[in-house]
Amino acid sequence: MNRYRFIHAERATYPITILCRVLRVARAASYAWARCGVSARAQADAVLTAAIAAASMRSRRTYGAPRIHAELRAQGRLCARKRVARLMRAAGLVGCHRRRRVRTTVADATQAPAPHIVARDCTAPAPHRLWLGDITDVATREGWLYLAVLLDAHSRRVVGWAMADHLRTALALDALAMALRARRPPPGLVHHTDRGCQYTAASDRAALAARGSTSSMSRAGECRDNAMAESFFATLKAELIDARRWATRATARLGSSRGWRSGTTANVATPPSTIAAPSPMRTNCCCCKISPPSATVSASAG
Repeated sequence: MNRYRFIHAERATYPITILCRVLRVARAASYAWARCGVSARAQADAVLTAAIAAASMRSRRTYGAPRIHAELRAQGRLCARKRVARLMRAAGLVGCHRRRRVRTTVADATQAPAPHIVARDCTAPAPHRLWLGDITDVATREGWLYLAVLLDAHSRRVVGWAMADHLRTALALDALAMALRARRPPPGLVHHTDRGCQYTAASDRAALAARGSTSSMSRAGECRDNAMAESFFATLKAELIDARRWATRATARLGSSRGWRSGTTANVATPPSTIAAPSPMRTNCCCCKISPPSATVSASAG
C-alpha cells in the first residue's frame, strides 16, 4: 500500500506525527498528498478495472489477460496488455488453466487413410471450403460421453456436432449429417480429420462423396496437422467441461452444447495466433450478412 494512503487511512487512530516518523515521511509531504487527492492515473485504473471485471464476468472468469486485453481493444479502450495484467492481479482476477491430457486415436488397420491434403494450412478464403473434425470425451458420474464436432476453418465456428455414449462410426456420421443438413456446402469441400476408425470407415467416405466433398487426414501421431480442432477442444475443456463435475450424460450434453450455441465459450474463443481476429460468431454474421448477436448473451441461453 502507498505510505501516504496508509497515513490518510490511519490518521484517526494514530497521530500523524507518529505515523510520519515511523514511515519516514515528511509531514508536509503527507499533507500535500492529502490535498491533491486521488491521481488521474489511479482514477483511470479504477475505471479500467471495472471494465476488466465486467469482461471477466462475461467470460465466466475464463479469460486471462491476453483475451481481456483483446476484448477491451475491440471496445475502443486503448491500454497496454501489461497494464491489464497488473490490474487483474490487483483485483484478484485470473483466467482458467488447461490440464495436461493424453489422447489416443484408434485407427483401423484394414482401411487406408485419405491423403494429407491440408498440409497444416488450416485457413480458408470463404465459408464451407474446409471443415475440421475431431472427437473428444467428457467424464460424467454415469460414465464417458463422447463429443464429435466439425469446425469451419474460415469462421472457426461449430457447424456440426453429435454426442453419444459410444465411439462407433455413427457418432462422426451424425455430426457430419448435421453440418451437411444445416450448411449445405457446395462441391469441393475438404473434410479434414485424424486417422480414427470413425473417419476411415466406408460409410463416412460415402457420405462425403455423395456431396462432392474430399476427405483429408492428418499424419499418424501429428496432432498439429489438426491444430484448430485440437485448440477448440482445449478451450472447451478448460473453460466449460472441466469447470464442473457432470452428474449425468444428459446434463453434460446440455451444458456443453450451450457453451458454443450461446457464443459464451469456444465459439468466441480463439487460439493465441488469432486472438485479435473477429470472433467465430461475428465472422459468421459478416459472411451471412446478418446482425451480430449481443455480446452479453447469458451462458444459459439455448
